[in-house]
Amino acid sequence: MASSSDATSSAGSTPEPSEVSESGSISENPEGSERRGRVRLRRAAVMAVPATAVAAGLMILTAQGALGVQFAISGMPFTVTATNLDGEGFAQFGGLDQMAPGSPNEGDTGGQVLVVVSAIKKATLTKLCQSVDLGGTNLLIRAGEGKTPVSAVNLTTDSTELSGDAAFDNIEIGNDASTLDKSHTRGPKGVFSQQADTVHIGNLRQTNYATTAAVFKLPGLKLSFSDKGC
Repeated sequence: MASSSDATSSAGSTPEPSEVSESGSISENPEGSERRGRVRLRRAAVMAVPATAVAAGLMILTAQGALGVQFAISGMPFTVTATNLDGEGFAQFGGLDQMAPGSPNEGDTGGQVLVVVSAIKKATLTKLCQSVDLGGTNLLIRAGEGKTPVSAVNLTTDSTELSGDAAFDNIEIGNDASTLDKSHTRGPKGVFSQQADTVHIGNLRQTNYATTAAVFKLPGLKLSFSDKGC
């Protein structure tokens, strides 16, 4: 599992809104055509936890400005898996992460990536694996495979995919992100979100672009190169 504790703009700027027709299609402003591929969405539907019926039907996240981490992301996605994730103080909402200007990883994205921001005040993860494809080889990190799990405080992840077998205690779905109060961060006014007292995800698998934590303890840390990722 990533983003800032303030949930403020990752790029320091807010993408210009697009016009949405009655049919739901998004029309680009002709003046902005030179910035091909730039993410300029007012609404975006994101599947947060596709393994659960709750998340599958109700996670409609509205991105209004850049809400992700406050550092420029590399634009290289990395995979995170864990046998179990258990957390206290869970919150989730939509956001945008920004690459450094002129990044070779921009492609046709305009340097922006639409993400789901997941925040957990206190988290433990068993058998954590993280891998990033470097082109021909994978940088692999493993931890928490013994009796002591990986632990994190104020953990935030910015993901494009998240799956697993999830369970929540006292979940609230459809909150205005500016009113979130169960975790360590919140989003801007008008943004769709959800929060819960606790979260459990078995067989966790994420595709992330950023991860931050106030404290991150990785017992039994092993770093290596491998032909295969997590």
